[in-house]
Amino acid sequence: MNWSTKKWNWLVFFAVAALCVPAGCKAHADAAKPEAAATPPFMSMATQNPPQADAQAPPPEKTGGFDGSLAYDYVAKQVSFGPRPAGSPALAKTRDYIMSQLKSFGCTVDTDSFSADTPIGRLQMTNLVVKIPGERPGIILLGTHYDTLRMDNFVGADDAGSSTGLMMEMARLLCGKRGRYAVWIAFFDGEEAQKQWSDLDSLYGSRDMAARMALNGDLKNIRAMLLADIIGGKQLRIMRDTTSTPWLTKLVWSTADKLGYSSEFLDQDTSVEDDHDSFLKRGVPAVDVITDFPNMGYWHTPQDTMDKISAKSLAIVGHVFVETLKELQEK
Repeated sequence: MNWSTKKWNWLVFFAVAALCVPAGCKAHADAAKPEAAATPPFMSMATQNPPQADAQAPPPEKTGGFDGSLAYDYVAKQVSFGPRPAGSPALAKTRDYIMSQLKSFGCTVDTDSFSADTPIGRLQMTNLVVKIPGERPGIILLGTHYDTLRMDNFVGADDAGSSTGLMMEMARLLCGKRGRYAVWIAFFDGEEAQKQWSDLDSLYGSRDMAARMALNGDLKNIRAMLLADIIGGKQLRIMRDTTSTPWLTKLVWSTADKLGYSSEFLDQDTSVEDDHDSFLKRGVPAVDVITDFPNMGYWHTPQDTMDKISAKSLAIVGHVFVETLKELQEK
Protein backbone atom coordinates (compact mmCIF):
# COMPACT_ATOMS: atom_id res chain seq x y z
CA MET A 1 0.00 0.00 0.00
CA ASN A 2 1.14 3.60 -0.61
CA TRP A 3 1.01 6.13 2.21
CA SER A 4 0.67 9.82 2.94
CA THR A 5 -0.42 11.47 6.19
CA LYS A 6 -1.78 14.93 5.65
CA LYS A 7 -0.68 16.27 9.00
CA TRP A 8 3.00 15.47 8.43
CA ASN A 9 5.51 17.94 7.07
CA TRP A 10 7.52 17.33 3.91
CA LEU A 11 10.71 16.45 5.78
CA VAL A 12 9.03 13.47 7.42
CA PHE A 13 7.41 12.54 4.13
CA PHE A 14 10.72 12.30 2.31
CA ALA A 15 12.31 10.39 5.19
CA VAL A 16 9.57 7.77 4.89
CA ALA A 17 9.88 7.72 1.11
CA ALA A 18 13.54 6.83 1.45
CA LEU A 19 12.52 3.57 3.10
CA CYS A 20 10.56 2.53 0.01
CA VAL A 21 13.52 1.78 -2.25
CA PRO A 22 13.70 -0.42 -4.24
CA ALA A 23 10.21 -1.91 -4.17
CA GLY A 24 8.21 1.22 -3.48
CA CYS A 25 6.03 2.34 -0.62
CA LYS A 26 2.78 0.65 0.06
CA ALA A 27 0.77 3.44 -0.90
CA HIS A 28 -0.47 4.64 2.33
CA ALA A 29 -10.07 -26.53 16.62
CA ASP A 30 -7.66 -29.46 16.20
CA ALA A 31 -8.24 -29.54 12.49
CA ALA A 32 -7.79 -25.80 12.51
CA LYS A 33 -4.49 -25.90 14.35
CA PRO A 34 -1.57 -25.59 11.89
CA GLU A 35 1.59 -27.62 12.15
CA ALA A 36 4.33 -26.18 14.33
CA ALA A 37 6.34 -23.64 12.39
CA ALA A 38 9.98 -24.51 11.82
CA THR A 39 12.66 -21.88 12.42
CA PRO A 40 13.84 -20.66 9.00
CA PRO A 41 17.62 -20.90 8.42
CA PHE A 42 17.86 -17.14 7.90
CA MET A 43 16.25 -16.31 11.28
CA SER A 44 17.81 -16.77 14.69
CA MET A 45 15.91 -18.26 17.60
CA ALA A 46 16.04 -14.81 19.19
CA THR A 47 13.60 -13.54 16.56
CA GLN A 48 11.10 -16.30 17.28
CA ASN A 49 8.29 -15.58 19.72
CA PRO A 50 6.21 -18.69 20.38
CA PRO A 51 2.46 -18.12 20.88
CA GLN A 52 2.65 -19.16 24.54
CA ALA A 53 5.32 -16.51 25.16
CA ASP A 54 3.34 -13.80 23.41
CA ALA A 55 0.99 -11.34 25.09
CA GLN A 56 -2.06 -13.38 26.00
CA ALA A 57 -4.94 -13.06 23.58
CA PRO A 58 -8.38 -12.72 25.17
CA PRO A 59 -10.30 -16.02 25.08
CA PRO A 60 -12.50 -16.58 22.00
CA GLU A 61 -15.68 -16.34 24.07
CA LYS A 62 -14.78 -12.69 24.72
CA THR A 63 -14.00 -11.89 21.07
CA GLY A 64 -17.04 -13.22 19.23
CA GLY A 65 -15.46 -16.64 18.76
CA PHE A 66 -12.32 -15.28 17.06
CA ASP A 67 -9.22 -17.10 18.37
CA GLY A 68 -6.21 -14.78 18.33
CA SER A 69 -3.82 -17.57 19.34
CA LEU A 70 -4.87 -19.66 16.34
CA ALA A 71 -4.45 -16.65 14.06
CA TYR A 72 -0.95 -16.16 15.50
CA ASP A 73 -0.12 -19.80 14.73
CA TYR A 74 -1.23 -19.31 11.11
CA VAL A 75 1.15 -16.37 10.84
CA ALA A 76 4.04 -18.39 12.29
CA LYS A 77 3.52 -21.12 9.72
CA GLN A 78 3.59 -18.60 6.87
CA VAL A 79 6.81 -17.09 8.18
CA SER A 80 8.39 -20.55 8.32
CA PHE A 81 8.32 -20.63 4.49
CA GLY A 82 10.61 -17.58 4.37
CA PRO A 83 10.31 -14.67 1.92
CA ARG A 84 7.19 -15.10 -0.24
CA PRO A 85 7.17 -12.66 -3.15
CA ALA A 86 4.82 -13.19 -6.06
CA GLY A 87 5.81 -16.06 -8.36
CA SER A 88 8.21 -17.65 -5.84
CA PRO A 89 8.27 -21.34 -4.81
CA ALA A 90 7.83 -20.21 -1.18
CA LEU A 91 4.61 -18.43 -2.06
CA ALA A 92 3.37 -21.58 -3.82
CA LYS A 93 4.04 -23.53 -0.60
CA THR A 94 2.23 -20.85 1.38
CA ARG A 95 -0.72 -21.03 -0.99
CA ASP A 96 -0.88 -24.82 -0.60
CA TYR A 97 -0.82 -24.41 3.18
CA ILE A 98 -3.60 -21.80 3.17
CA MET A 99 -5.68 -23.98 0.84
CA SER A 100 -5.25 -27.07 3.03
CA GLN A 101 -6.27 -25.14 6.14
CA LEU A 102 -9.29 -23.59 4.46
CA LYS A 103 -10.47 -26.97 3.24
CA SER A 104 -10.02 -28.42 6.73
CA PHE A 105 -12.43 -25.72 7.93
CA GLY A 106 -15.01 -26.94 5.40
CA CYS A 107 -14.61 -23.91 3.16
CA THR A 108 -15.38 -23.83 -0.55
CA VAL A 109 -12.35 -22.22 -2.21
CA ASP A 110 -11.96 -20.93 -5.77
CA THR A 111 -8.51 -20.42 -7.28
CA ASP A 112 -8.20 -17.63 -9.84
CA SER A 113 -4.86 -17.80 -11.64
CA PHE A 114 -3.59 -15.19 -14.08
CA SER A 115 -0.40 -14.01 -15.74
CA ALA A 116 0.78 -10.52 -14.86
CA ASP A 117 3.23 -8.42 -16.83
CA THR A 118 5.58 -6.83 -14.32
CA PRO A 119 8.83 -4.81 -14.51
CA ILE A 120 10.75 -8.06 -13.81
CA GLY A 121 8.88 -10.07 -16.44
CA ARG A 122 5.67 -12.05 -16.65
CA LEU A 123 4.70 -13.72 -13.38
CA GLN A 124 2.04 -16.32 -12.67
CA MET A 125 -0.18 -15.23 -9.80
CA THR A 126 -3.14 -16.83 -8.02
CA ASN A 127 -5.92 -15.35 -5.91
CA LEU A 128 -7.77 -17.59 -3.46
CA VAL A 129 -11.42 -16.84 -2.76
CA VAL A 130 -13.50 -18.49 -0.03
CA LYS A 131 -17.20 -18.33 -0.92
CA ILE A 132 -19.75 -18.73 1.88
CA PRO A 133 -23.31 -18.59 0.49
CA GLY A 134 -26.02 -16.34 1.90
CA GLU A 135 -29.80 -16.45 2.01
CA ARG A 136 -30.36 -13.60 -0.44
CA PRO A 137 -28.44 -11.75 -3.20
CA GLY A 138 -25.51 -9.67 -2.03
CA ILE A 139 -21.84 -10.20 -1.12
CA ILE A 140 -19.78 -8.90 1.77
CA LEU A 141 -16.14 -9.13 0.68
CA LEU A 142 -13.27 -9.51 3.13
CA GLY A 143 -9.72 -9.23 1.84
CA THR A 144 -5.99 -9.51 2.52
CA HIS A 145 -2.87 -10.06 0.45
CA TYR A 146 -0.63 -13.06 1.12
CA ASP A 147 2.50 -12.19 -0.88
CA THR A 148 5.48 -10.41 0.69
CA LEU A 149 7.79 -7.64 -0.44
CA ARG A 150 10.51 -8.70 -2.88
CA MET A 151 13.45 -8.19 -0.52
CA ASP A 152 16.17 -10.52 0.74
CA ASN A 153 15.37 -12.00 4.18
CA PHE A 154 12.00 -10.26 4.33
CA VAL A 155 9.55 -12.73 5.93
CA GLY A 156 6.62 -10.37 6.43
CA ALA A 157 5.22 -11.47 9.78
CA ASP A 158 3.10 -8.33 9.98
CA ASP A 159 3.06 -7.43 6.26
CA ALA A 160 1.05 -9.40 5.36
CA GLY A 161 1.30 -12.54 7.46
CA SER A 162 -0.84 -10.95 10.17
CA SER A 163 -3.82 -10.04 7.98
CA THR A 164 -3.63 -13.40 6.21
CA GLY A 165 -3.69 -15.17 9.57
CA LEU A 166 -6.65 -13.02 10.56
CA MET A 167 -8.59 -13.94 7.41
CA MET A 168 -7.79 -17.63 7.85
CA GLU A 169 -9.29 -17.44 11.34
CA MET A 170 -12.32 -15.57 9.97
CA ALA A 171 -12.77 -18.43 7.49
CA ARG A 172 -12.55 -21.02 10.28
CA LEU A 173 -15.20 -19.12 12.18
CA LEU A 174 -17.55 -18.48 9.24
CA CYS A 175 -17.35 -21.47 6.90
CA GLY A 176 -20.36 -23.72 7.43
CA LYS A 177 -22.47 -20.82 8.69
CA ARG A 178 -25.06 -19.01 6.61
CA GLY A 179 -25.95 -15.36 6.95
CA ARG A 180 -28.33 -13.05 5.16
CA TYR A 181 -25.68 -12.21 2.54
CA ALA A 182 -22.85 -14.25 1.09
CA VAL A 183 -19.40 -13.68 2.56
CA TRP A 184 -16.39 -13.96 0.27
CA ILE A 185 -12.87 -13.94 1.72
CA ALA A 186 -10.19 -13.02 -0.84
CA PHE A 187 -6.48 -13.77 -0.46
CA PHE A 188 -4.83 -11.53 -3.07
CA ASP A 189 -1.56 -12.34 -4.78
CA GLY A 190 0.79 -9.63 -6.01
CA GLU A 191 -0.18 -6.67 -3.83
CA GLU A 192 3.45 -5.62 -3.43
CA ALA A 193 5.36 -3.77 -6.14
CA GLN A 194 7.91 -5.89 -7.96
CA LYS A 195 10.23 -2.89 -8.42
CA GLN A 196 8.70 0.50 -7.59
CA TRP A 197 5.14 1.22 -6.48
CA SER A 198 2.97 2.64 -9.26
CA ASP A 199 -0.53 2.24 -10.65
CA LEU A 200 0.73 -0.59 -12.85
CA ASP A 201 3.33 -2.13 -10.54
CA SER A 202 1.15 -2.97 -7.52
CA LEU A 203 -2.22 -4.48 -6.55
CA TYR A 204 -2.03 -7.14 -9.29
CA GLY A 205 -4.38 -9.60 -7.59
CA SER A 206 -7.07 -7.18 -6.47
CA ARG A 207 -7.07 -5.42 -9.83
CA ASP A 208 -7.53 -8.76 -11.59
CA MET A 209 -10.35 -9.86 -9.25
CA ALA A 210 -12.21 -6.55 -9.52
CA ALA A 211 -11.98 -6.68 -13.32
CA ARG A 212 -13.23 -10.28 -13.43
CA MET A 213 -16.14 -9.45 -11.14
CA ALA A 214 -17.04 -6.46 -13.30
CA LEU A 215 -17.11 -8.69 -16.39
CA ASN A 216 -19.20 -11.50 -14.87
CA GLY A 217 -21.62 -9.17 -13.11
CA ASP A 218 -20.67 -10.08 -9.52
CA LEU A 219 -19.18 -6.66 -8.76
CA LYS A 220 -22.56 -4.94 -8.51
CA ASN A 221 -23.58 -7.45 -5.82
CA ILE A 222 -20.82 -6.39 -3.39
CA ARG A 223 -22.47 -4.49 -0.54
CA ALA A 224 -19.19 -3.69 1.23
CA MET A 225 -15.50 -4.63 1.23
CA LEU A 226 -13.42 -4.86 4.41
CA LEU A 227 -9.66 -5.04 3.80
CA ALA A 228 -7.07 -5.86 6.47
CA ASP A 229 -3.33 -5.22 6.10
CA ILE A 230 -0.52 -5.01 8.72
CA ILE A 231 -2.73 -5.45 11.77
CA GLY A 232 -0.68 -7.67 14.10
CA GLY A 233 1.84 -5.31 15.68
CA LYS A 234 2.22 -5.21 19.46
CA GLN A 235 1.78 -1.44 19.41
CA LEU A 236 -1.56 -1.43 17.59
CA ARG A 237 -2.33 2.01 16.14
CA ILE A 238 -5.00 1.84 13.43
CA MET A 239 -5.78 5.14 11.71
CA ARG A 240 -8.77 6.04 9.55
CA ASP A 241 -7.95 5.93 5.85
CA THR A 242 -9.47 9.02 4.23
CA THR A 243 -9.72 7.33 0.82
CA SER A 244 -12.06 4.67 2.24
CA THR A 245 -15.85 4.96 2.04
CA PRO A 246 -16.93 7.27 4.90
CA TRP A 247 -20.03 5.39 6.09
CA LEU A 248 -18.14 2.10 6.17
CA THR A 249 -15.18 3.64 8.00
CA LYS A 250 -17.61 5.11 10.54
CA LEU A 251 -19.21 1.68 11.04
CA VAL A 252 -15.85 0.00 11.73
CA TRP A 253 -14.70 2.74 14.15
CA SER A 254 -18.02 2.90 16.00
CA THR A 255 -17.94 -0.90 16.36
CA ALA A 256 -14.39 -0.75 17.73
CA ASP A 257 -15.42 1.99 20.17
CA LYS A 258 -18.41 -0.04 21.44
CA LEU A 259 -16.11 -3.01 22.01
CA GLY A 260 -13.68 -0.90 24.05
CA TYR A 261 -10.89 -0.62 21.47
CA SER A 262 -10.74 3.15 21.00
CA SER A 263 -7.09 3.17 22.11
CA GLU A 264 -6.24 0.86 19.18
CA PHE A 265 -8.62 2.38 16.58
CA LEU A 266 -7.46 5.98 16.73
CA ASP A 267 -9.31 9.20 16.06
CA GLN A 268 -6.64 10.17 13.52
CA ASP A 269 -6.55 10.23 9.72
CA THR A 270 -4.12 8.90 7.15
CA SER A 271 -4.25 8.24 3.41
CA VAL A 272 -3.27 4.87 1.97
CA GLU A 273 -3.18 3.17 -1.42
CA ASP A 274 -3.97 -0.53 -0.99
CA ASP A 275 -6.04 -3.40 -2.40
CA HIS A 276 -9.31 -1.65 -1.51
CA ASP A 277 -8.54 0.91 -4.24
CA SER A 278 -9.15 -1.67 -6.97
CA PHE A 279 -12.75 -1.88 -5.78
CA LEU A 280 -13.25 1.77 -4.79
CA LYS A 281 -12.39 2.78 -8.36
CA ARG A 282 -15.28 0.60 -9.57
CA GLY A 283 -17.81 2.07 -7.18
CA VAL A 284 -17.68 -0.55 -4.39
CA PRO A 285 -17.93 0.73 -0.79
CA ALA A 286 -14.62 -0.30 0.81
CA VAL A 287 -12.52 0.35 3.91
CA ASP A 288 -8.86 -0.38 4.64
CA VAL A 289 -8.10 -1.41 8.24
CA ILE A 290 -4.36 -0.84 8.56
CA THR A 291 -1.92 0.26 11.24
CA ASP A 292 0.20 3.40 11.27
CA PHE A 293 2.89 1.36 9.52
CA PRO A 294 5.48 4.06 8.65
CA ASN A 295 5.99 4.63 12.39
CA MET A 296 6.49 0.98 13.34
CA GLY A 297 10.23 0.97 12.67
CA TYR A 298 10.27 -2.46 11.00
CA TRP A 299 7.95 -1.88 8.03
CA HIS A 300 9.49 -3.13 4.77
CA THR A 301 12.65 -4.30 6.53
CA PRO A 302 13.99 -7.79 7.38
CA GLN A 303 13.07 -7.01 11.00
CA ASP A 304 9.37 -7.70 10.25
CA THR A 305 9.56 -10.98 12.20
CA MET A 306 7.39 -12.93 14.63
CA ASP A 307 8.65 -11.05 17.69
CA LYS A 308 6.94 -7.92 16.37
CA ILE A 309 3.38 -9.25 16.38
CA SER A 310 0.88 -10.13 19.05
CA ALA A 311 -1.93 -12.66 19.36
CA LYS A 312 -3.76 -10.04 21.40
CA SER A 313 -3.64 -7.54 18.53
CA LEU A 314 -4.91 -10.17 16.11
CA ALA A 315 -7.78 -10.95 18.50
CA ILE A 316 -8.71 -7.27 18.82
CA VAL A 317 -8.87 -6.66 15.08
CA GLY A 318 -10.58 -10.02 14.53
CA HIS A 319 -13.24 -9.11 17.09
CA VAL A 320 -13.92 -5.82 15.30
CA PHE A 321 -14.23 -7.65 11.96
CA VAL A 322 -16.62 -10.23 13.44
CA GLU A 323 -18.91 -7.61 14.93
CA THR A 324 -18.75 -5.28 11.90
CA LEU A 325 -19.70 -8.22 9.70
CA LYS A 326 -22.74 -8.86 11.91
CA GLU A 327 -23.79 -5.24 11.48
CA LEU A 328 -23.43 -5.47 7.70
CA GLN A 329 -25.46 -8.69 7.63
CA GLU A 330 -28.31 -6.88 9.38
CA LYS A 331 -28.34 -3.83 7.08
